[in-house]
Amino acid sequence: MGEPMAPPMIPPDHAPAFLAAHGWGEAQILPLAGDASFRRYFRVVDGERRAVLMDAPPPHEDPRPFVAVAEWLRGEGLSAPAILACDLEKGLLLIEDFGDARLRETLDAQPEAEAGYYAGVTDLLVHLHARPPMAGLPVHGLEQWLDEVMLFTDWYGPALEIDADRDGFRAAWEAVLAPVQTDGLPRVTVLRDYHAENIMLVPGRTGIAHYGLLDFQDALVGHPAYDLASVLEDARRDVTPAVEAAMLDRYRQATGTDIEDAYWALAAQRNTRILGVFVRLWKRDGKPGYRQFQPRMWGLLERDLAHPALAPVKAWFDAHVPAGKRAEAWA
Repeated sequence: MGEPMAPPMIPPDHAPAFLAAHGWGEAQILPLAGDASFRRYFRVVDGERRAVLMDAPPPHEDPRPFVAVAEWLRGEGLSAPAILACDLEKGLLLIEDFGDARLRETLDAQPEAEAGYYAGVTDLLVHLHARPPMAGLPVHGLEQWLDEVMLFTDWYGPALEIDADRDGFRAAWEAVLAPVQTDGLPRVTVLRDYHAENIMLVPGRTGIAHYGLLDFQDALVGHPAYDLASVLEDARRDVTPAVEAAMLDRYRQATGTDIEDAYWALAAQRNTRILGVFVRLWKRDGKPGYRQFQPRMWGLLERDLAHPALAPVKAWFDAHVPAGKRAEAWA
């Protein structure tokens, strides 16, 4: 049996009563977005007032991590949505509306502004990483990195009829990632899905507060290079290599830490995992649209694998995944 497909963009039956109970009884409920999970988002409009209704239906979703992380991030001086009302049993949250200016579309319209905006999202991570990690979050370390990367052999391999050597794959990754695990850098709060489609540009706020954060409910305690790799090697938009290099240097200058080796290793780990995740979203969850991102994911991964520290993993890919089953398979 496959997983049930995500619900259509119609508000749940209990949404109007929830809104009425919290002073939004006259509001319109308009579709806003769905995502790769069962969560759906609606804009709630009542005259001049705006809010966002998050539907995170049990048992598939649990809104409590979102609430906890949002409140922690706000306490640390970052722009996460304020929680206006919640019904945790029914999986409904009413949250602050950051508007329509998302980083992705802003950069599509103003590509010349890329360096300035990425300086801001890098500075946000510098700010976040200067603070002790949020208490109680799951750990994201070597065992988790290795388990995640196996999504490639478990989903991508069968879909493209790659006869994968799972044990050799895991061993190659362990050789690359074990030094990252033991590099001695302080562990930080990792937002995990930090990229241009999850960052809003909040009107009236400046500095790092201008960047509104979304989709952080899967936050972890992990390596400081991970979110930088997530935002600079973005599955959904191309970041120029010059900007990527400049932001790595900006982070190093601001923090005094050199995360470059870890950056390429964790970027490769993340991109390999995503190649598997996007096949799973297509095959298991009935979301074929994710296939369009696979050529970009391969382009990013090929760049990562060119770094000398990735040699064991590159050797595995060269031995097991021919060119015709990489980017060109998705053209």
